[in-house]
Amino acid sequence: MKTAKNFFTKQEQELLVNSISTAELKTSGEIRLHIDNICLGDVIKRTEKVFTKLNMHQTAERNGVLIYLSILDKKIAVVGDIGIHQKLGAEFWNETVNELIEKFKSGNKALALADCILHCGNQLGKYFPRKINDKNELNNNLSF
Repeated sequence: MKTAKNFFTKQEQELLVNSISTAELKTSGEIRLHIDNICLGDVIKRTEKVFTKLNMHQTAERNGVLIYLSILDKKIAVVGDIGIHQKLGAEFWNETVNELIEKFKSGNKALALADCILHCGNQLGKYFPRKINDKNELNNNLSF
């Protein structure tokens, strides 16, 4: 049975981590991907809880983005910290989730997520471009 840790192959996990690293080359923002087995209750509330647990609210510019997947009950959410949320608004996050769901239905989930990560990075880069002295405030590894 697939679990969060083996939902993606090692190669797919590497693709996703590399996508985060590539996306962050354009921005001072931070992107994380969290995969759960199951989400009890509201997916946005769970995503916000994971966001806090991962200390994503502690970035200097409050510009972190968390992509959340719950594989067994097929829930997805994308949440941005207050700095980027003020720029993009709820509509952007909703559209991003809807686009991700459509891509999931039509094919390779890892490639769909990689595209989503790069899309988020492009949007972050518009408002929070990478600075010369930028440092990676959060690791790019997947969390479970």
